[in-house]
This record gives sequence, C-alpha cells and structure tokens, in this order.
Amino acid sequence: MNKSNKFSPEVRERAVRMVQEHRAEYPSLWAAIESIAPKIGCVPQTLHDWVKRAEIDAGLRAGTTTSDARRIKELEREVKELRRANEILKTASAFF
Repeated sequence: MNKSNKFSPEVRERAVRMVQEHRAEYPSLWAAIESIAPKIGCVPQTLHDWVKRAEIDAGLRAGTTTSDARRIKELEREVKELRRANEILKTASAFF
C-alpha cells in the first residue's frame, strides 16, 4: 500500500483550521467541508478524514491518536523481530 502525500502537513493543518474556523457559518460539519475542500484542491472525504484525525489528536473525539498509533506500530515491529530472534535461538539451542 503506497500512499501518495499530495498535500503537505502545512496545507492539511491550514485546511483543518479553516473548517474549524468557519464551521459555525454552515448548517453542518459536512457542509463546511464540502465548501472548503474545493478551495484546497481535495475531495471532501479526504478533508473530513483530516478533520477527524485532528479532533482525535486534540482529544475532542474518541480514537487512537497519531502518536499512539505510531508507537503501537513500532512495538508490533519490535515484537515480531524478537519473536523471530527467539525462534532462531530455539533452533540453535537444539543443535547444542
């Protein structure tokens, strides 16, 4: 899975900030997103995902924060590596 990062983090942050600042001017969050997304040059669903991620990271919405997800991924990678090393050691100890 190769994701293309077409938008820089600065553009994403600015887009999310625009949605948050202008949210009260629209009847719903989705209406605000649909209005702002073309100005950024992305589809509304992408902007909606960015807004949700920002709300999770800010603690306004339930979910796994970006830093927690990154840490979990690192730990899973480490566990996999340690299990592989453990299997190698078990195999090696059988020969001695």
